[in-house]
Amino acid sequence: MTAHPVDEKLPALKMATTGLQHVAAMYAGVVAPPLIVGAAIGLSAAELTFLTGACLFTAGLATFLQTLGIWKIGARLPFVNGVTFAGVAPMTAVVASTKDKSDALPVIFGAVIVAGLLGFMAAPFFSKAVRFFPPVVTGTVITLIGVSLLPVAFGWAQGPNPAAHDYGSTTNLALAGATLLIVLALRRFTRGFVKQIAVLLGLVAGTLVAIPFGATDFGPVADADVIGFPTPFHFGAPQFQVAAIVSMCVVMVVSMTESTADMLALGEIVDRPADERTIAAGLRADTLGSALSPLFNGFMCSAFAQNIGLVAMTRIRSRYVVATGGGFLVLMGLCPMAASLIAVVPRPVLGGAGVVLFGSVAASGIQTLVRAGLDKDNNVLIVAVSLAVGIIPITAPEFYHAFPETARIVLDSGISTGCVAAVVLNLVFNHLGKDRDAQDVTHPMEAGDRIAAAH
Repeated sequence: MTAHPVDEKLPALKMATTGLQHVAAMYAGVVAPPLIVGAAIGLSAAELTFLTGACLFTAGLATFLQTLGIWKIGARLPFVNGVTFAGVAPMTAVVASTKDKSDALPVIFGAVIVAGLLGFMAAPFFSKAVRFFPPVVTGTVITLIGVSLLPVAFGWAQGPNPAAHDYGSTTNLALAGATLLIVLALRRFTRGFVKQIAVLLGLVAGTLVAIPFGATDFGPVADADVIGFPTPFHFGAPQFQVAAIVSMCVVMVVSMTESTADMLALGEIVDRPADERTIAAGLRADTLGSALSPLFNGFMCSAFAQNIGLVAMTRIRSRYVVATGGGFLVLMGLCPMAASLIAVVPRPVLGGAGVVLFGSVAASGIQTLVRAGLDKDNNVLIVAVSLAVGIIPITAPEFYHAFPETARIVLDSGISTGCVAAVVLNLVFNHLGKDRDAQDVTHPMEAGDRIAAAH
């Protein structure tokens, strides 16, 4: 019997190159939180490098949990896990409120451990929400995931530092545009394996093009150590403070909401719909990975939506490819010099590739919405209002500035607010009251609503 594409084991070279492509797509998202938090604490360059390597290492371990799985842990889908950006704001708030900055990381680690363990216990109950995700909801959320990620690509395209004089320069934008054109050309004029690793080849080509412009910095490779292990509790034993724990528990709820939406999206793309059992297992991997991460000096882990776009575009659905990417992440955490090779890729080059990756996610959502019964007025209203709510944090970042910081953790996530809006509106318009004619009660996983065939 032929194995499902999700369970397919590819040749070693193809597994390695496509796995590395996943690492390249997520690298900036993994290293950004430790760089931001570490800078807020005032860590030295050596300590900052250590913290970044630790986050790469724990991201690899969490990816193993998610893709390979053990017992009832892991969705066993091509799902990349890494440091969630939703935790950056509360973590920097913890840093600001801590008098002795040397205690900041232990307090953060303690809060992440508690939030992870509580989330692990809540996973089977949280997963029951899957029945509230018919196509009109999943399509809206998938579209929002892509739209929410596109500003990240646009920011990368302008450069690594908004305060730099060349941020948004014509050179940076040209490099992003050139990378985008290279990826598109490879997708259009090549076939087979080369076509599938078009993003990776585009990143390599874009990096080479950037050398004459002085945008490629090989300094990180020269300065990096060959071997380095993230010593357990390097920054001190975890400390448990109620305020920090509450804020990280809120982040955990946001993270679990987004992960549920991501699993539904990925299940559709790979033609293995994520049912309640799969989602529970996936959430257990997220939360357990988060609880274990502080042991090795890492932060809260969550599914990375940007890699869903890579799966959709390449049509390589093997979870072992992503597990191979997890292996690279572990190696990078153990070998800072290897990690620095990815850091060589200029941010504008990443931005050009990101346009394709993140745009592919949004396109997948639109394909799902086409099959969601938009000929019904109720569904049109659900999509219209939910998209509007989800786009608020993107188009008006200060819209919720008057709300408490804890509330903004949720409100500033367009994916979370749009998801909640879509679920609530679907219940109001399609399930409550006497108007049952316009119902969209189709289960999100029915074969007729899958978008995998479009990929």
